[in-house]
Amino acid sequence: MTSFLTVGIKTRIICEGDTLAEALVEGITLSEAGYLAEGDIIVVAESAVATSEGRIVRLDTVIPGPDSLILGAKYGIDPRLVEVVRTESDEIVGGIPGHLLCMKGGTLLPNAGVDASNAPPGCVVLLPRDPDRSARDIRQELERRTGVRTGVIIADSRTHAMRSGCSGVAIGCSGIPSVIDARGQPDLFGRPLEVTKKALADNIASAAEIVMGEAAESTPAALIRGLGIPIGDYEGIESIAAENCLFMGLLAGLKGK
Repeated sequence: MTSFLTVGIKTRIICEGDTLAEALVEGITLSEAGYLAEGDIIVVAESAVATSEGRIVRLDTVIPGPDSLILGAKYGIDPRLVEVVRTESDEIVGGIPGHLLCMKGGTLLPNAGVDASNAPPGCVVLLPRDPDRSARDIRQELERRTGVRTGVIIADSRTHAMRSGCSGVAIGCSGIPSVIDARGQPDLFGRPLEVTKKALADNIASAAEIVMGEAAESTPAALIRGLGIPIGDYEGIESIAAENCLFMGLLAGLKGK
């Protein structure tokens, strides 16, 4: 019988300039897992990655422009935060009180991922500049330190359309495929699947969120062992163009009316 292990990894408080791989190895050694094994999957919270990379902005250094003042008043958001969100966004799609809905790097997300949670007082944390590269750098450093090959996922918490609550989503991935194409496989009645792709990295990130901390737990990572996913030279999150997305297509149609 295959043995699975999913365990949260506690670390010291991550600061700008810290080597995350070092903190992760320390945390893994003190965890139930005890060591890093070949084929383990490490999921790391984007806030820890961004903090180590210095992606922190002090709001008292931000001067909001006219458009940020207008959007801030419209949606009840600190205009300094709006200025940061606008800078981080490819496009502002809309908003609700307290949040702007943004396009960033081919992803639709609130406030362009800018978050005050787990940020120093008076600051906000941005998303990592290149999450796929961050995942690769962590994976390579873990292999250098331990001699074993792993997969690394950078995870964020996101809401989903018409659902209450947050779940994990992968924004960076290295060492494992982010998506497994199941098209062509037969269903229960022998008919080939036509559109099914398994969001492997997203599913792992969401499972990891159960044992990771969103608040003061100092558990910014999780180790998942026993999935049997081959480790290889896989890089990046697989996205689709906005025109092929059900939700973005609907938004575009509504905006055109």
